[in-house]
Amino acid sequence: MCYNPPLRYLDLAVILVYLIGITWFGARFRHSQKTLKDYFLGGRDTPWWAISFSIVSAETSTLTVIGTPALAFYGNFGFLQVVLGYLLARVVISTLLLPHYFLGEMYTAYELMQRRFGQRIRRLTAAAFLVLRALAEGVRVFAISIVISIVLGTGETISILLIMCLTLFYTFEGGMTAVIWTDVVQMFLYIAGAILSLFVIGQKIPGGWEQILTVAGEAGKFQVLDFRLGPAEEFFSRTYTFWAGIVGGCFLTTASHGTEQLMVQRLLAARSQKEGRTALFASWIVICFQFSLFLLIGAILYVYYKGAGIPPPAPADRIYPDFIWRHLPTGAAGLVIAAILAAAMSNLSAALNSLASTTVMDFLKPAANTERSDASWLALARRVTIVWGAILFAIAVLAQGVKSVLEAGLSIASVIYGSLLGVFLLGVLTRRVREKAAMAGMVVGLLVMLYVRLGTSIAWTWYVCIGTTVTFVTAWVAAVWMREERNA
Repeated sequence: MCYNPPLRYLDLAVILVYLIGITWFGARFRHSQKTLKDYFLGGRDTPWWAISFSIVSAETSTLTVIGTPALAFYGNFGFLQVVLGYLLARVVISTLLLPHYFLGEMYTAYELMQRRFGQRIRRLTAAAFLVLRALAEGVRVFAISIVISIVLGTGETISILLIMCLTLFYTFEGGMTAVIWTDVVQMFLYIAGAILSLFVIGQKIPGGWEQILTVAGEAGKFQVLDFRLGPAEEFFSRTYTFWAGIVGGCFLTTASHGTEQLMVQRLLAARSQKEGRTALFASWIVICFQFSLFLLIGAILYVYYKGAGIPPPAPADRIYPDFIWRHLPTGAAGLVIAAILAAAMSNLSAALNSLASTTVMDFLKPAANTERSDASWLALARRVTIVWGAILFAIAVLAQGVKSVLEAGLSIASVIYGSLLGVFLLGVLTRRVREKAAMAGMVVGLLVMLYVRLGTSIAWTWYVCIGTTVTFVTAWVAAVWMREERNA
């Protein structure tokens, strides 16, 4: 039965050693940070495999680690349909967007918008990213408190503040180089932690893997594909179907990996376009394995709680970390909890650096009236990183009460992604659409998506597709109308 264990000092020691170690490791890269290129792009000297692992770590967060098992616990493996869409998106990005990012030296994704449309839309798209990433990352930072509250028995914000300060410190010191290489270390840690917990949980079930496969199979936990169609209202309200997964996953990842600075910054850090493309596709293999692993953990936990006849902890996002802390052997529990914190810190460091790079390169530097030295810009970039750390902490404190941290983070991002992707596709696929028409399309797309999010039952997997279509079509119509007005 469930019980409330006392604080286990060996586990806490493991967690503390990890936190100190990863902070020290990241801060060691300070001496290589001489210019903004070093700080925001890692000097463009990072091997493709490290960028690939960094993409996975940036794509993963505490939301993934604690939220994905809950999806399988209460549902099935249907989320993998979205992961299939992730692969299609990588084909789209490498074909349509990646070649444009390697024409000249770019620091942010939104410089492409200035090349194609103008300064105003560069600022608008950059501002949309800042709002998107700040809100979504705030929810992710809040998810850390779920883990901390289980370990320490408290929900006090001081625990979140500790993680924030440590991550901020090595991001402040080591820039993008520290972000990428700590991502690599942390990815291996949380994958190893997940594999360890998988086998430990399996050993606690009488009958072992045969019982797991039987019970989970009978409950439909291993179902992946759902080809149902049905009435339109029902069709678009289902979150995890083959159609929503392929279309929604493709649009979502094309937007996140192709237009959001958080991911594009990693591609820009590659030595060449070819290495960037290789990193992008290699990351999908790891992502597919990772989501399958966490879904399998959720299915096994379902079998465990069903067999034990005890109610699972609430809310759903507590199921995995709660089991780890209560039932894993001393030392192993600390390692897996440290792995979950690793995912949180990895994503947070990436967000801090991308928010700072967008703020400096898309707003502050273009608006500067005087020439400044590289050292001066580097110092400013570090100060901006601190400001964003404070903002994310404040949003995290306000994010309490969300029902599913994974779906909350994805749905928040999906509202804005559509407008971003729509205007980027206008930039690479059209020539007649100009800046005013593109801005009109983006604004209408955002307004429509706010209505869809707040006033309809449409599943979040369709958000980016709808937002992209509305933005693209509105801008195209506006361009035709504006041309007719000029001709008149």
